Amino acid sequence: MNILFLTQIIPYPLDAGPKIKTWHVLKYLAGQGHHILLVSFVRPDEIKAVEGVRQICDAVHTVPIRRSRVNDVFYWLCSNATGRPFLIERDDIVAMRTLVNQLLSTKQINCIHADQLTMTQFALPSNASPSRHNALAADPKEQSADGHRPFCIFDAHNAVWTIFERLRQTSPWFTKPILAAEARRIKRYEGMVTHSFDHILTVTESDRQSLIQAYQYYLSGSNEGVNVKVTDSGLPMTVIPIAIDTEQLQSVKRRSGSLNILTLGTLQYPPNADGIRWFIHEVYPLVRQQVPQASLTIVGKNPPQDFVQLAANSQDAITVTGYVPDLKPYLEQANQVVVPVRVGSGMRVRILEAFAQAMPVVTTTIGLEGIEASPGEDVLVADTPADFAARVVNVLTDEALQNRLSMNGRRLVEKCYDWRAVLQKLDSIYKDIHIGN
Repeated sequence: MNILFLTQIIPYPLDAGPKIKTWHVLKYLAGQGHHILLVSFVRPDEIKAVEGVRQICDAVHTVPIRRSRVNDVFYWLCSNATGRPFLIERDDIVAMRTLVNQLLSTKQINCIHADQLTMTQFALPSNASPSRHNALAADPKEQSADGHRPFCIFDAHNAVWTIFERLRQTSPWFTKPILAAEARRIKRYEGMVTHSFDHILTVTESDRQSLIQAYQYYLSGSNEGVNVKVTDSGLPMTVIPIAIDTEQLQSVKRRSGSLNILTLGTLQYPPNADGIRWFIHEVYPLVRQQVPQASLTIVGKNPPQDFVQLAANSQDAITVTGYVPDLKPYLEQANQVVVPVRVGSGMRVRILEAFAQAMPVVTTTIGLEGIEASPGEDVLVADTPADFAARVVNVLTDEALQNRLSMNGRRLVEKCYDWRAVLQKLDSIYKDIHIGN
């Protein structure tokens, strides 16, 4: 089968959750004998990464993209004018539309696999996917002019509207109206996509339920007061958890007696920065009161300036590394990994990878969403500063607890989250496409 795979970011190297998820889906589909034409935006620092993806794709096509705050202001103004989400406006690049349409007209495509929400706009016929000049979409399930339309899959890494709704709840008062408006626009857009696509993939049951809510919102005309009943079983949706490679990710040998706490993530992503900022200001001081020699290492690309400044003034209590090509040395020096998530959706790949590397993990209820781990046995979970600090101190000071969490976390991902087993759920979906085409 010929698959046109649309992704927002080059899924290589495997140094961020979205890349890891997409890479394993691509690798699995290629391993099943499908022919993949990958189309992706590419940023200036990602040019070399394109070669890494060619090893599993039949062809790779890219469209250059460059972010800037000035452009973002323009797209935000467009969003207010059209009613489309800012995220969709920002990525509505003419060159991408032109490339996708060209491939659809010159290649025999059986399926379009749109990876992440912003790529869905390029998967549908031009009369169906709303543009800046057409904020309301026609029914995209209508046949195209030549009578054929590829099967369309939306691979949702998150229910994005819930991220903005949660951000609104934890943000300063003056940003709340902006975030509320974006949450509503995304909710309506995700509802349209859920209505429009032939099949929807989510990574958690929570995200599936959130997209059903978005679908209801879309059908109600974006009126929260209108009660629209949706038959759950009638929606073509499948939950497939994010998967990792447990053969490649092996247990690390942690330094005995370490009091170092490690946290990591892509730090320009607002939910990641929000959680770590909460940990630094509200949790870490409580930890240091009980374990004065404890230290914190923050690893991740593009750390916010306030993180850098805090580290500079901390007398070595906090270290900010920026991007590192190899996490293993930092894991070996750490006592535990903390994943302090207050805002988010989908699954935290960094938790799965920490489990695979036999690292004790402390996280929040939101952080653990979608992961079938048992609190107290596989992972420690807390949501208030005092409780989170207490869990961190427990791991710092209890070697038996460290070892139990390490062993159980590793066992869990081997059993439930290896890509070779998890992604077999794709087979039945693609088998039906093949029959239909």
